[in-house]
Amino acid sequence: MIIQEIQAHSPEAQSADLIADNIAKLKAMFPELVTETSQGGRTTATLNVEVLKGLIGDATALDSEEKYGLNWHGKRRARQISLSPSTGTLRPCPDESVDWDITQNLMIEGDNLEVLKLLQKSYAGKAKLIYIDPPYNTGKDFVYPDNFQDNIKNYLELTGQTEGGAKITTNTEASGRFHTDWLNMMYPRLKLAHALLRQDGFIFISIDDGEIANLRAICNEIFGEENFSACISWQKTYSPANDKRGIDAMHDYVLVYARSDQAQVNLLPRTAKQDDAYVNQDDDPRGPWKAVDATRAEHRDYAFYPITTPSGREVFPAQGRSWVFTKEELPSLLADGRLWFGKDGSSKPSKKLFLTDVKQGVVPTTWWTHEDAGHNDESKKELKSLFQEGLPFDTPKPTRLVRRILQVATSAEADDLLTFS
Repeated sequence: MIIQEIQAHSPEAQSADLIADNIAKLKAMFPELVTETSQGGRTTATLNVEVLKGLIGDATALDSEEKYGLNWHGKRRARQISLSPSTGTLRPCPDESVDWDITQNLMIEGDNLEVLKLLQKSYAGKAKLIYIDPPYNTGKDFVYPDNFQDNIKNYLELTGQTEGGAKITTNTEASGRFHTDWLNMMYPRLKLAHALLRQDGFIFISIDDGEIANLRAICNEIFGEENFSACISWQKTYSPANDKRGIDAMHDYVLVYARSDQAQVNLLPRTAKQDDAYVNQDDDPRGPWKAVDATRAEHRDYAFYPITTPSGREVFPAQGRSWVFTKEELPSLLADGRLWFGKDGSSKPSKKLFLTDVKQGVVPTTWWTHEDAGHNDESKKELKSLFQEGLPFDTPKPTRLVRRILQVATSAEADDLLTFS
């Protein structure tokens, strides 16, 4: 047995870094508390005391937080709302349910702020995936309650079940609080959603250009900028509106944040169309393949040399490019039949990529076409098939979009999706 000598600079000779451990714990629980800066190769952490005061309900907390980030009037109050206890409870409705005794699904109807609070006791840290389709803040797509004293009362008024009480106004673009009202509505809900996610969980949020910048700013604060995963562009329409003035927006965004670095996306299943690109042009015993470029988009002297084709023609990479393999690797590639010179044997070589060599799935990208994830017309038709007398709301999402989100963020047998709108 050999005993390794421990040097003074070895990690084994150092005690635990308690400060770093404390910072990591704080960032895991409350990402908005800690701001890290790097200078001269050294990272230092700063604690936002005003945010800490707000998290514990300290009445001396100030609205002004003079640090980098998004601030608006009412932010401290919005944070307090997410921490205040709920005044409601959940009531089962067996008579209105389907397969009450055997179903594995749960649908909750109510004000989503109240419901998110009520879910904390049973589901905190347990949701693998949350998908939300919030109001885009177009000016008429949500009603903002100015009085938060009784959220259940506000819910009844917002849904038209009662009249009178707290002042309720639509959030129009003429309002000086246009973005502020939307942020005050979104912030506490995202804070509560963050608490529901598992360490390997994801949140997907639909949005358009109107609030994408503000949404990303508050998500960076709540989930941590390091947990930003992607901003997906979803092609919501398949043809431009010719009667549109200006530039027609044919896409929405789906903003994706992970709960921590434990979250991993899945490969998407390959399609028949993708596999059809692989054919066996030379009866290679290894099966179907496709030709891929054998050059790289930069010049490297060691990989710029002539190759003699089977027809005797000498070929070079294009100017400014070079081969993806060295001169020493070329003989083995030729002997193994890994290069393709075209049917007449005189073309510039391509590499053969065999279907058996590719991954079992496809890496997700940030561009989701209407062919991949559905479109607006499709979603409206789906809703019309359920509600014959008219659409209950104007902006449904297609089931194929939700299915694509499930494929990316959950396992095939996952039953842990939480969605609210």
